[in-house]
Amino acid sequence: MKKLSSVALGIPPSPTIAIDDAVRSLKAQGVDVLSLGAGQPDFQTPEDVQQAGIRAITGGDTKYTSVAGTTEFREAVAEKLGRENGLHVGPEQVMAAAGVKHALYHALLALVEPGSEVVIPSPCWPSYRDMVRLAGGTPVDAPLDDASGFALDAGRIAAAVTPKTRVVLVNSPCNPTGAVATRAELEAIGRLAVERDLWIITDEIYEKLLYDGAEAVSLASLGPEFAERTITLNGFSKAFAMTGWRIGFAAGPRHVVDVMTALQSQTSGNCSSIAQKAAAFALRGADPGPLRHMQGAFAARRELVLRAIAGWSGARIHAPRGAFYAFVDLSEYAARLPGPFDPNALARHLLAEARVAVVPGEAFGDARYARLSFATSEDILNEALGRIGSALEALL
Repeated sequence: MKKLSSVALGIPPSPTIAIDDAVRSLKAQGVDVLSLGAGQPDFQTPEDVQQAGIRAITGGDTKYTSVAGTTEFREAVAEKLGRENGLHVGPEQVMAAAGVKHALYHALLALVEPGSEVVIPSPCWPSYRDMVRLAGGTPVDAPLDDASGFALDAGRIAAAVTPKTRVVLVNSPCNPTGAVATRAELEAIGRLAVERDLWIITDEIYEKLLYDGAEAVSLASLGPEFAERTITLNGFSKAFAMTGWRIGFAAGPRHVVDVMTALQSQTSGNCSSIAQKAAAFALRGADPGPLRHMQGAFAARRELVLRAIAGWSGARIHAPRGAFYAFVDLSEYAARLPGPFDPNALARHLLAEARVAVVPGEAFGDARYARLSFATSEDILNEALGRIGSALEALL
Protein backbone atom coordinates (compact mmCIF):
# COMPACT_ATOMS: atom_id res chain seq x y z
CA MET A 1 0.00 0.00 0.00
CA LYS A 2 1.43 3.39 -1.00
CA LYS A 3 1.95 5.92 1.75
CA LEU A 4 -0.18 9.02 2.24
CA SER A 5 1.23 12.53 2.06
CA SER A 6 3.35 13.40 5.09
CA VAL A 7 1.99 16.96 4.92
CA ALA A 8 -1.60 15.76 5.06
CA LEU A 9 -0.85 13.27 7.84
CA GLY A 10 0.71 16.07 9.89
CA ILE A 11 -2.47 18.17 9.90
CA PRO A 12 -5.02 17.22 12.59
CA PRO A 13 -8.74 17.78 12.15
CA SER A 14 -10.04 21.12 13.38
CA PRO A 15 -10.47 20.74 17.17
CA THR A 16 -13.58 22.91 17.25
CA ILE A 17 -15.22 20.88 14.50
CA ALA A 18 -14.12 17.67 16.24
CA ILE A 19 -15.91 18.77 19.43
CA ASP A 20 -19.07 19.49 17.44
CA ASP A 21 -18.87 16.08 15.74
CA ALA A 22 -18.44 14.35 19.12
CA VAL A 23 -21.53 16.09 20.49
CA ARG A 24 -23.61 15.07 17.48
CA SER A 25 -22.45 11.47 17.90
CA LEU A 26 -23.37 11.43 21.60
CA LYS A 27 -26.77 12.94 20.91
CA ALA A 28 -27.40 10.29 18.25
CA GLN A 29 -26.75 7.70 20.98
CA GLY A 30 -29.38 9.33 23.18
CA VAL A 31 -26.93 11.02 25.58
CA ASP A 32 -28.22 14.24 27.17
CA VAL A 33 -25.27 16.43 26.20
CA LEU A 34 -25.09 20.19 25.69
CA SER A 35 -22.47 21.98 23.62
CA LEU A 36 -20.76 25.29 24.24
CA GLY A 37 -18.20 24.45 21.59
CA ALA A 38 -19.54 25.65 18.26
CA GLY A 39 -18.81 29.08 16.85
CA GLN A 40 -22.11 29.18 15.02
CA PRO A 41 -25.00 31.59 15.67
CA ASP A 42 -28.17 29.73 16.61
CA PHE A 43 -30.28 32.19 14.65
CA GLN A 44 -31.67 31.63 11.17
CA THR A 45 -30.41 33.68 8.24
CA PRO A 46 -32.65 36.78 8.09
CA GLU A 47 -35.81 36.13 6.08
CA ASP A 48 -35.18 38.81 3.46
CA VAL A 49 -31.66 37.47 2.85
CA GLN A 50 -33.10 33.96 2.48
CA GLN A 51 -35.58 35.29 -0.07
CA ALA A 52 -32.75 36.92 -2.02
CA GLY A 53 -31.13 33.50 -2.29
CA ILE A 54 -34.40 31.91 -3.39
CA ARG A 55 -34.85 34.60 -6.05
CA ALA A 56 -31.35 33.83 -7.29
CA ILE A 57 -32.35 30.19 -7.78
CA THR A 58 -35.70 30.84 -9.43
CA GLY A 59 -34.22 33.66 -11.52
CA GLY A 60 -31.54 31.41 -12.99
CA ASP A 61 -28.47 32.73 -11.16
CA THR A 62 -27.19 29.16 -10.88
CA LYS A 63 -24.24 29.17 -13.30
CA TYR A 64 -20.51 29.67 -12.97
CA THR A 65 -19.48 33.22 -12.13
CA SER A 66 -16.16 34.95 -12.52
CA VAL A 67 -13.63 33.23 -10.25
CA ALA A 68 -13.23 36.46 -8.30
CA GLY A 69 -17.00 36.80 -7.91
CA THR A 70 -19.82 38.61 -9.63
CA THR A 71 -19.49 42.31 -10.34
CA GLU A 72 -22.55 42.88 -8.14
CA PHE A 73 -20.97 41.11 -5.18
CA ARG A 74 -17.59 42.79 -5.49
CA GLU A 75 -19.14 46.21 -5.88
CA ALA A 76 -21.33 45.64 -2.81
CA VAL A 77 -18.27 44.62 -0.77
CA ALA A 78 -16.25 47.62 -1.97
CA GLU A 79 -19.15 49.93 -1.02
CA LYS A 80 -19.43 48.29 2.43
CA LEU A 81 -15.71 48.65 3.12
CA GLY A 82 -15.78 52.33 2.22
CA ARG A 83 -19.01 53.06 4.09
CA GLU A 84 -18.40 51.07 7.27
CA ASN A 85 -14.65 50.58 7.52
CA GLY A 86 -13.12 53.67 5.93
CA LEU A 87 -11.25 51.37 3.54
CA HIS A 88 -11.47 52.57 -0.06
CA VAL A 89 -10.95 49.82 -2.64
CA GLY A 90 -12.30 49.17 -6.10
CA PRO A 91 -14.28 46.01 -6.94
CA GLU A 92 -11.22 44.73 -8.81
CA GLN A 93 -9.47 44.56 -5.40
CA VAL A 94 -12.10 42.16 -3.99
CA MET A 95 -12.32 38.37 -4.29
CA ALA A 96 -15.33 36.31 -3.25
CA ALA A 97 -14.50 33.08 -1.41
CA ALA A 98 -16.26 30.15 0.24
CA GLY A 99 -15.93 31.71 3.70
CA VAL A 100 -13.07 33.50 5.44
CA LYS A 101 -11.14 30.24 5.88
CA HIS A 102 -11.09 29.80 2.10
CA ALA A 103 -9.98 33.39 1.51
CA LEU A 104 -7.28 33.10 4.18
CA TYR A 105 -5.81 29.94 2.66
CA HIS A 106 -5.48 31.55 -0.75
CA ALA A 107 -3.92 34.65 0.83
CA LEU A 108 -1.34 32.45 2.55
CA LEU A 109 -0.63 30.57 -0.68
CA ALA A 110 -0.06 33.92 -2.39
CA LEU A 111 2.23 35.38 0.28
CA VAL A 112 4.10 32.52 1.96
CA GLU A 113 7.27 30.95 0.58
CA PRO A 114 8.27 27.42 1.64
CA GLY A 115 10.08 27.74 4.97
CA SER A 116 9.04 31.33 5.61
CA GLU A 117 7.33 32.30 8.86
CA VAL A 118 3.94 33.70 9.76
CA VAL A 119 3.68 35.39 13.16
CA ILE A 120 0.33 34.83 14.88
CA PRO A 121 -0.65 36.57 18.14
CA SER A 122 -1.70 33.84 20.55
CA PRO A 123 -4.16 32.57 21.79
CA CYS A 124 -5.61 32.22 18.32
CA TRP A 125 -8.03 30.22 16.20
CA PRO A 126 -6.32 26.80 15.70
CA SER A 127 -6.83 26.64 11.93
CA TYR A 128 -4.44 29.55 11.41
CA ARG A 129 -1.42 27.47 12.31
CA ASP A 130 -2.38 24.47 10.20
CA MET A 131 -3.23 26.54 7.14
CA VAL A 132 0.20 28.16 7.38
CA ARG A 133 1.75 24.69 7.43
CA LEU A 134 -0.33 23.59 4.44
CA ALA A 135 0.90 26.65 2.57
CA GLY A 136 4.50 25.55 3.22
CA GLY A 137 5.22 28.06 5.96
CA THR A 138 6.04 27.88 9.64
CA PRO A 139 3.59 29.35 12.16
CA VAL A 140 5.24 31.29 15.00
CA ASP A 141 3.18 32.19 18.05
CA ALA A 142 3.54 35.62 19.63
CA PRO A 143 2.09 34.94 23.11
CA LEU A 144 0.02 37.83 24.43
CA ASP A 145 -0.25 38.78 28.11
CA ASP A 146 -3.34 37.38 29.81
CA ALA A 147 -3.06 40.01 32.55
CA SER A 148 -3.89 42.65 29.91
CA GLY A 149 -6.85 40.67 28.61
CA PHE A 150 -4.67 39.42 25.74
CA ALA A 151 -4.36 42.92 24.29
CA LEU A 152 -2.63 43.08 20.91
CA ASP A 153 0.99 43.99 21.67
CA ALA A 154 3.30 45.11 18.89
CA GLY A 155 6.32 44.57 21.14
CA ARG A 156 5.50 40.91 21.66
CA ILE A 157 4.85 40.49 17.95
CA ALA A 158 8.14 42.22 17.08
CA ALA A 159 9.97 39.81 19.41
CA ALA A 160 8.65 36.90 17.33
CA VAL A 161 9.70 38.41 13.98
CA THR A 162 12.83 36.99 12.35
CA PRO A 163 14.46 37.46 8.93
CA LYS A 164 12.24 34.57 7.75
CA THR A 165 8.99 36.31 8.68
CA ARG A 166 6.73 37.18 5.73
CA VAL A 167 3.32 37.77 7.31
CA VAL A 168 1.70 38.92 10.55
CA LEU A 169 -1.83 37.53 10.99
CA VAL A 170 -4.19 39.66 13.10
CA ASN A 171 -7.70 38.68 14.29
CA SER A 172 -9.86 41.38 15.91
CA PRO A 173 -12.32 40.91 17.50
CA CYS A 174 -10.47 37.80 18.54
CA ASN A 175 -11.51 34.17 18.63
CA PRO A 176 -11.13 32.86 21.35
CA THR A 177 -10.32 35.71 23.75
CA GLY A 178 -12.88 38.31 22.73
CA ALA A 179 -10.17 40.99 22.77
CA VAL A 180 -10.74 43.94 20.42
CA ALA A 181 -7.64 45.74 19.16
CA THR A 182 -7.54 49.51 19.59
CA ARG A 183 -6.64 51.95 16.85
CA ALA A 184 -3.28 52.61 18.54
CA GLU A 185 -2.49 48.90 18.82
CA LEU A 186 -3.27 48.35 15.14
CA GLU A 187 -1.23 51.39 14.08
CA ALA A 188 1.73 49.95 15.97
CA ILE A 189 1.37 46.66 14.06
CA GLY A 190 1.18 48.61 10.81
CA ARG A 191 4.36 50.54 11.61
CA LEU A 192 6.12 47.30 12.48
CA ALA A 193 5.10 45.83 9.12
CA VAL A 194 6.40 48.88 7.28
CA GLU A 195 9.70 48.87 9.19
CA ARG A 196 10.28 45.13 8.68
CA ASP A 197 8.72 44.95 5.19
CA LEU A 198 6.02 42.45 6.18
CA TRP A 199 2.60 41.56 4.86
CA ILE A 200 -0.42 41.76 7.16
CA ILE A 201 -3.55 39.62 7.00
CA THR A 202 -6.47 40.81 9.12
CA ASP A 203 -9.42 38.53 9.94
CA GLU A 204 -12.39 40.78 10.81
CA ILE A 205 -15.22 38.21 10.75
CA TYR A 206 -16.54 39.22 14.22
CA GLU A 207 -16.59 42.99 13.54
CA LYS A 208 -20.36 43.32 14.15
CA LEU A 209 -20.29 41.63 17.58
CA LEU A 210 -19.02 44.26 20.02
CA TYR A 211 -19.70 45.13 23.67
CA ASP A 212 -18.98 47.85 26.22
CA GLY A 213 -18.45 50.50 23.56
CA ALA A 214 -15.68 48.62 21.75
CA GLU A 215 -14.89 49.78 18.20
CA ALA A 216 -13.85 47.49 15.35
CA VAL A 217 -11.10 49.15 13.32
CA SER A 218 -9.76 47.93 9.96
CA LEU A 219 -5.99 48.20 10.04
CA ALA A 220 -5.82 48.90 6.30
CA SER A 221 -7.94 52.04 6.81
CA LEU A 222 -5.29 53.68 9.01
CA GLY A 223 -3.00 54.82 6.21
CA PRO A 224 -2.06 54.08 2.59
CA GLU A 225 1.29 52.69 3.71
CA PHE A 226 -0.63 50.04 5.66
CA ALA A 227 -3.27 49.39 2.99
CA GLU A 228 -0.64 48.55 0.38
CA ARG A 229 0.58 45.60 2.45
CA THR A 230 -2.69 44.39 4.06
CA ILE A 231 -5.19 41.73 3.01
CA THR A 232 -8.53 42.28 4.78
CA LEU A 233 -10.76 39.23 5.30
CA ASN A 234 -14.41 39.20 6.28
CA GLY A 235 -17.62 37.33 5.65
CA PHE A 236 -21.27 36.74 6.47
CA SER A 237 -21.26 33.72 8.78
CA LYS A 238 -21.38 35.53 12.12
CA ALA A 239 -23.15 38.85 11.53
CA PHE A 240 -25.83 37.47 9.18
CA ALA A 241 -26.00 33.89 10.54
CA MET A 242 -24.99 32.53 7.13
CA THR A 243 -22.56 29.80 8.17
CA GLY A 244 -23.99 27.23 5.76
CA TRP A 245 -23.95 29.59 2.80
CA ARG A 246 -20.13 29.56 2.80
CA ILE A 247 -19.53 33.09 1.62
CA GLY A 248 -16.73 35.51 2.52
CA PHE A 249 -14.28 37.82 0.82
CA ALA A 250 -10.75 39.18 0.68
CA ALA A 251 -9.81 42.75 -0.21
CA GLY A 252 -6.34 44.18 -0.74
CA PRO A 253 -3.73 45.29 -3.24
CA ARG A 254 -4.81 44.44 -6.79
CA HIS A 255 -1.73 42.37 -7.64
CA VAL A 256 -2.19 40.17 -4.56
CA VAL A 257 -5.91 39.67 -5.17
CA ASP A 258 -5.12 38.76 -8.81
CA VAL A 259 -2.71 36.04 -7.64
CA MET A 260 -5.24 34.77 -5.10
CA THR A 261 -7.86 34.63 -7.85
CA ALA A 262 -5.52 32.68 -10.13
CA LEU A 263 -4.90 30.20 -7.31
CA GLN A 264 -8.64 29.91 -6.66
CA SER A 265 -9.21 29.20 -10.35
CA GLN A 266 -7.13 26.05 -9.91
CA THR A 267 -8.65 24.91 -6.61
CA SER A 268 -12.38 25.52 -6.22
CA GLY A 269 -13.21 28.03 -8.93
CA ASN A 270 -15.92 30.52 -8.04
CA CYS A 271 -17.92 30.23 -4.85
CA SER A 272 -21.69 29.77 -4.92
CA SER A 273 -23.50 32.12 -7.28
CA ILE A 274 -26.57 31.90 -5.05
CA ALA A 275 -24.64 32.80 -1.89
CA GLN A 276 -23.04 35.76 -3.68
CA LYS A 277 -26.47 37.07 -4.69
CA ALA A 278 -27.84 36.75 -1.14
CA ALA A 279 -24.70 38.29 0.39
CA ALA A 280 -24.80 41.29 -1.97
CA PHE A 281 -28.42 41.85 -0.91
CA ALA A 282 -27.41 41.53 2.76
CA LEU A 283 -24.94 44.40 2.30
CA ARG A 284 -27.14 46.63 0.17
CA GLY A 285 -30.77 46.06 1.02
CA ALA A 286 -31.36 43.86 4.05
CA ASP A 287 -33.53 44.96 6.94
CA PRO A 288 -31.11 45.93 9.77
CA GLY A 289 -33.62 44.79 12.41
CA PRO A 290 -32.57 41.10 12.55
CA LEU A 291 -28.90 42.10 12.85
CA ARG A 292 -29.66 44.43 15.74
CA HIS A 293 -31.76 41.69 17.37
CA MET A 294 -28.88 39.21 17.17
CA GLN A 295 -26.41 41.76 18.51
CA GLY A 296 -28.70 42.47 21.46
CA ALA A 297 -29.21 38.77 22.16
CA PHE A 298 -25.46 38.10 22.18
CA ALA A 299 -24.91 41.03 24.55
CA ALA A 300 -27.54 39.64 26.96
CA ARG A 301 -26.03 36.16 26.77
CA ARG A 302 -22.58 37.58 27.47
CA GLU A 303 -23.88 39.13 30.68
CA LEU A 304 -25.50 35.83 31.66
CA VAL A 305 -22.22 33.96 31.10
CA LEU A 306 -20.16 36.50 33.03
CA ARG A 307 -22.55 36.35 36.00
CA ALA A 308 -22.35 32.55 36.07
CA ILE A 309 -18.55 32.47 35.84
CA ALA A 310 -18.30 35.03 38.64
CA GLY A 311 -19.82 32.37 40.88
CA TRP A 312 -17.11 29.81 40.09
CA SER A 313 -14.62 30.45 42.89
CA GLY A 314 -11.58 29.08 41.05
CA ALA A 315 -12.21 30.71 37.65
CA ARG A 316 -10.66 33.84 36.12
CA ILE A 317 -11.87 35.72 33.05
CA HIS A 318 -11.43 39.01 31.26
CA ALA A 319 -14.82 40.08 29.94
CA PRO A 320 -14.85 39.63 26.15
CA ARG A 321 -15.38 42.89 24.26
CA GLY A 322 -16.18 41.18 20.97
CA ALA A 323 -17.22 37.90 19.31
CA PHE A 324 -19.33 35.36 21.25
CA TYR A 325 -16.87 33.40 23.36
CA ALA A 326 -15.86 33.36 27.01
CA PHE A 327 -12.20 32.37 27.35
CA VAL A 328 -11.95 31.36 31.00
CA ASP A 329 -8.98 30.25 33.08
CA LEU A 330 -9.98 26.96 34.76
CA SER A 331 -6.46 25.85 35.69
CA GLU A 332 -7.23 25.78 39.42
CA TYR A 333 -9.86 23.12 38.78
CA ALA A 334 -7.68 21.19 36.33
CA ALA A 335 -4.97 20.97 38.99
CA ARG A 336 -7.39 19.03 41.23
CA LEU A 337 -7.90 16.21 38.74
CA PRO A 338 -6.05 12.96 39.56
CA GLY A 339 -2.98 11.89 37.64
CA PRO A 340 -0.33 13.86 35.74
CA PHE A 341 -1.30 17.11 34.06
CA ASP A 342 -3.19 16.65 30.80
CA PRO A 343 -4.33 19.86 29.04
CA ASN A 344 -7.47 18.17 27.72
CA ALA A 345 -8.43 16.32 30.91
CA LEU A 346 -10.74 18.99 32.30
CA ALA A 347 -12.74 19.19 29.07
CA ARG A 348 -13.13 15.40 29.15
CA HIS A 349 -14.15 15.61 32.80
CA LEU A 350 -16.84 18.19 32.04
CA LEU A 351 -18.15 16.10 29.16
CA ALA A 352 -18.31 12.99 31.36
CA GLU A 353 -19.56 14.55 34.60
CA ALA A 354 -21.55 17.59 33.45
CA ARG A 355 -22.42 16.35 29.96
CA VAL A 356 -21.32 19.69 28.53
CA ALA A 357 -18.79 20.12 25.72
CA VAL A 358 -16.27 22.98 25.80
CA VAL A 359 -13.11 23.48 23.74
CA PRO A 360 -9.81 23.02 25.63
CA GLY A 361 -7.62 26.10 25.62
CA GLU A 362 -4.59 24.15 24.42
CA ALA A 363 -6.13 24.17 20.94
CA PHE A 364 -5.86 27.97 20.93
CA GLY A 365 -2.45 28.20 22.57
CA ASP A 366 -3.06 28.42 26.33
CA ALA A 367 -3.74 25.16 28.20
CA ARG A 368 -4.92 27.01 31.33
CA TYR A 369 -8.07 28.10 29.59
CA ALA A 370 -11.25 26.73 28.03
CA ARG A 371 -13.44 28.39 25.42
CA LEU A 372 -17.18 28.53 26.05
CA SER A 373 -19.36 29.72 23.18
CA PHE A 374 -22.47 31.72 24.01
CA ALA A 375 -23.86 31.40 20.47
CA THR A 376 -26.78 29.40 21.82
CA SER A 377 -30.07 30.07 23.61
CA GLU A 378 -30.32 31.44 27.15
CA ASP A 379 -32.13 28.28 28.25
CA ILE A 380 -29.28 26.09 27.06
CA LEU A 381 -26.70 28.47 28.52
CA ASN A 382 -28.37 28.49 31.92
CA GLU A 383 -28.54 24.69 32.03
CA ALA A 384 -25.00 24.17 30.68
CA LEU A 385 -23.40 26.75 32.96
CA GLY A 386 -25.20 25.33 35.97
CA ARG A 387 -23.93 21.86 35.17
CA ILE A 388 -20.38 23.12 34.64
CA GLY A 389 -20.40 25.11 37.87
CA SER A 390 -21.54 22.10 39.90
CA ALA A 391 -18.92 19.82 38.33
CA LEU A 392 -16.13 22.36 38.87
CA GLU A 393 -16.96 23.21 42.47
CA ALA A 394 -17.06 19.50 43.30
CA LEU A 395 -13.35 19.40 42.48
CA LEU A 396 -12.35 21.96 45.13
